[in-house]
Amino acid sequence: MTTSRRLAIVGFVIVAALGFLVYKGLTSAIVFFRTTNEALAQRAQLGDSVFQLEGTVVKGSVHRAGPNEVRFAIRQGGATIWVDNAGDPPQMFRPGLPVVVVGHFVGTTDRFSSDEVMVKHSQQYIAAHPNRVRASS
Repeated sequence: MTTSRRLAIVGFVIVAALGFLVYKGLTSAIVFFRTTNEALAQRAQLGDSVFQLEGTVVKGSVHRAGPNEVRFAIRQGGATIWVDNAGDPPQMFRPGLPVVVVGHFVGTTDRFSSDEVMVKHSQQYIAAHPNRVRASS
């Protein structure tokens, strides 16, 4: 085998390996987005995969479950999902506001385990997404 042929094979292997690493890096970094209704409808397919879940925090549902855990329900349309969030939510977090939580369903239940809560600025967000979550009055 000639030197140029060996270099071509080594180059091909390196390019293939780099391509594979880029592909794995991009696909593992993707976090899927679902509304509360969509998540419950797709519960079986979602399994325990990590995704972003959108809904409005239900009034009267926010409770401290420990020093670093908050439990609350989010609702969109007729669907409600209870969320166990590890960590403190943002300062703007309160009932009646749209939020996006990042996490996964727990086992085969409809309870959602989250480690991140993002509060949406309701006026701007609702104006940009009129068919999604609406802030409660």
